[in-house]
Parts: sequence; C-alpha cells; structure tokens
Amino acid sequence: MRADQESLSAVAGEPAPPAGDRHPGERARRLWQRRSGGTLLLLLPAFIALTLLFFLPIVRIAIQSFTEPELGLHNYVAMLTDDYSFRVLVRTLVVSGAVALFGALFAYPYAYGMVLASPLVRAVMFTVVLVPLWTSMIARNFAWVVLLQRNGPVTWLLEKVGIDLVLFGTPIGVGLAMSQVLLPFIVLPMYTAMQQIDLGLLNAAGTLGASKRRAFLRVFVPLSMPGVVAGVALAFVLALGFFITPALIGRPQQALIAQLIRIRVSEQLDFGAAGALGIVLLVVTLLVMWLSTKISRRSMVPTDVAGMVQK
Repeated sequence: MRADQESLSAVAGEPAPPAGDRHPGERARRLWQRRSGGTLLLLLPAFIALTLLFFLPIVRIAIQSFTEPELGLHNYVAMLTDDYSFRVLVRTLVVSGAVALFGALFAYPYAYGMVLASPLVRAVMFTVVLVPLWTSMIARNFAWVVLLQRNGPVTWLLEKVGIDLVLFGTPIGVGLAMSQVLLPFIVLPMYTAMQQIDLGLLNAAGTLGASKRRAFLRVFVPLSMPGVVAGVALAFVLALGFFITPALIGRPQQALIAQLIRIRVSEQLDFGAAGALGIVLLVVTLLVMWLSTKISRRSMVPTDVAGMVQK
C-alpha cells in the first residue's frame, strides 16, 4: 500500500507523503492549504489595487465628511436641514426609482420575448438591447437633446396626439434618457432568470386546471422574480450616480446628487459636504443591494406548481 501511494505521488508530480503520514485525510488537508496559499498569492495584486484605488479613497472621503471644516456631524445635519440639498437627494431617489421601475415594465415583456424567440430573432433582440452600450455616451445624450427639444420629433409627435408637453429640461425627459441607457442592465438579469425556468411547468399548471394567463401569473412570474429584483436594483444603483445625462438634458434647477457633489467640490470647495453626500449615496446603495439580496433569496424556493396555482 505504501509503495502504491509513493508511485501515485511520483506520477502526479507531488512529493511522497512522509513515513509517519498514514492518514490520507491529513495529506489532503496539507495539499489544500498549499493550493489555497497559492490562490491567495494570486489574489494579492487585485486586493492591493482595490485597497489603494477604492477603499482608501472611500475612507478618506468619510473622514473628510466628519472633520471638515470642523469635527462633528454638522455636514450630515446641514444636508438634511438644508432645503436645497434635501430636495436634490429626494429628487435623485425618486428619479432613480422611477427609471428602474419604468425600465422593468418595458424590459420584462422584452426579456420574455427573448426566451420564446428563435435563436436568430433572439440574436437580433440581443443586438438591439446592447446598442446603448456600444454607443458613445456623449453622442447618445446629444441625440436625446435633439429628440426631446421643443421643436424635436418627440414634441411634434405628442402635439399630433393632442398632448402639449415639452420633455427637454424636465425630470421626465432625464428619466426617459436614463431608462434607455440602463435598459441592458435590466433586460439581461431578467433574461438569465427566465431562461432557467422550465416552461414545462406552465403545461403542468394547465393540467391542474389553470388558464394560460393564470399559469403565467402564478408560476412564471414568481419564478422570474430574482431576475426582476436584480435588474431593478442594478438600474436603481447605477441611476443614483448619473451625471452627464442630467447635466445635458435637465436644468440646473432640476439637478441630481452627482451634479450637486460637483458643485460642492469644484465651485464651493466644500469637501466635507461633498463627502457627506457621497457617503449617504454609498449607504443607500449598500442598503438597496442588501434588500435585493434578501428578496431574491426568499424568491428562490422549491417549485410547488400545485400550490402556486391554487393560491
């Protein structure tokens, strides 16, 4: 037996176990420790880069928010008591939430259509939804400026149907442009979740007496919720930090939090207040991601078609 272990070790290129090592489990544990040490060594450069380029700047910003111009919570108190800063914060949360929800309403049937489509049609739909990511952000935003301005095609079309509404320079226009940019980040998680659903479950619900509409609402929609939650959360978090789109399409009176941070830093040199805004934005982001994780875990339960249909 000992000779066989030494032969196998020689073939594998690993040192033979010592004479006192009679337990294969102990040898496997030492081998795992050596491999894990090598893995940690490979991850060390990435860890150093994240520490220098991400964690340390965040720590510095957090320190500035509590120490400039003096030690205390005055920057956070001023942010919540200052009418303008508070309105900008609320407006950012509302616009980001509206962008995420509006994008989800449009993305869900689109992702469902991708699941049902043929491979050729699915490839075309993938291309269409990824076009915003392949287009320059400046060019894309200037295109929206042309579309949404007072004499643009969107305003002309609304006037033809009896709606006198100018979208350029309004939160609605900003949200519309942001939704188009963030659409891929909502569609792709939804499609990934829907693709993993066995469509035979809908037929099983039909055999239990459920109509197609009831089977879709009671079986397919709940099973696709993890993708919906992931897409909405991702779009909401990304929308919180938008700067170029609100700056070009919106008005200064309708500024979002990223524009306010720029004003605090570049024009007012108030690094403490800008740091407080950034930390609040980070806390909101972490809270949204935590809630989305909790909701997704609750949605990932064993499938009980009969229970879903009978609800």
